[in-house]
Amino acid sequence: MFRKLSNDELGRMSAQEYKQAQKLPVTVVLDNVRSMHNIGSVFRTADSFFIERVILCGICATPPQPEIHKSALGAEFSVDWSYFKETIKAVEELKAQGYKIISVEQAERSVSLEKLKLSPRRAKYALIFGNEVMGVEQAVVNASDMVLEIPQFGTKHSLNISVSAGVVLWEFCKKLKL
Repeated sequence: MFRKLSNDELGRMSAQEYKQAQKLPVTVVLDNVRSMHNIGSVFRTADSFFIERVILCGICATPPQPEIHKSALGAEFSVDWSYFKETIKAVEELKAQGYKIISVEQAERSVSLEKLKLSPRRAKYALIFGNEVMGVEQAVVNASDMVLEIPQFGTKHSLNISVSAGVVLWEFCKKLKL
């Protein structure tokens, strides 16, 4: 028999402790994600895997929003975030700061997630996740250092953006921290 642990037994840190903790050198960029529930879910996943920040771009809603909070469960307060009107401007700034820009997209010459090699000593990574229908803007894909693809085998051609973020961020967490 298994007894579920209470929230108190999980020993989670406070939002203030989280803010001060060392993070993975990973920034998530959301390129024109329209669903506030998806945005909130990405905040919650980013919190879970110690991601340093989320950058919201274009049509992305920004906190505080009840719909974001509903799925973020407060992670929009623990995870640092910023907003850019244009995703390409965020990419340019991240490149200038030494980030390796990685679009998560289906593209020619993409690297399949299971083949991804990361160096824990590599400075910083920026992962770009795109719009629910259109994906990552082509100009942003063109500006990327790499395109990363999640292998899929069924009849659908894509995963929900919040699911994609969870899969990819877990892989980065495993390779950089665990």
